[in-house]
Amino acid sequence: MSRVEAFLTAEEEQEIVSAIHVAEKNTSGEIRVHIEPHTRLEPIERAKEVFLLLKMENTKEANGVLIYVAVNDRKFSIFGDSGINKVVPDNFWDTTKNVIQDQFKKGNFKQGIIDGILKAGKELQAHFPWEHGDKNELSDEVSKG
Repeated sequence: MSRVEAFLTAEEEQEIVSAIHVAEKNTSGEIRVHIEPHTRLEPIERAKEVFLLLKMENTKEANGVLIYVAVNDRKFSIFGDSGINKVVPDNFWDTTKNVIQDQFKKGNFKQGIIDGILKAGKELQAHFPWEHGDKNELSDEVSKG
C-alpha cells in the first residue's frame, strides 16, 4: 500500500466528502481535496497545476478551492480561483491554512483537512453565499495523484 493510500482510510475519505457537503450548503463556492505522494514543485505551484487538471476553473463564478496535500513531503497548499481572489484580501486563506496546520502538526491529518474544509466554506459564505438554484458544479470526491 502506498503512503497516499495509507494516508486516509475509505471511512476517513467519506468523512471528508461529508465535510465538503456541509461546507457547500451555505456557499456557492466549490471545494475539492487532492492528495498525492510527492511534488517537485512548490506546493502552491503544484496546486495550481492540479486545479487545472481537475478542470476546477470551470465554475460559473470562478469560485473553486483546492486543498492540495503532498503526503511524503509533509506539505500542503490552498489554491482559490480568480473569482475568489478578486474579492478577498491577500491573506484570506491564512486562517484556513492555520486550522489545517494545527491539526497536521498533531498528526491529525483527516481532522486537519475537515477543519480546513469547514473553515473555507465559512469564509466563502460571506463572499459567495448559496442562492436558490445553485448546483454542485464539481465532484466532492477526494482525488489522488
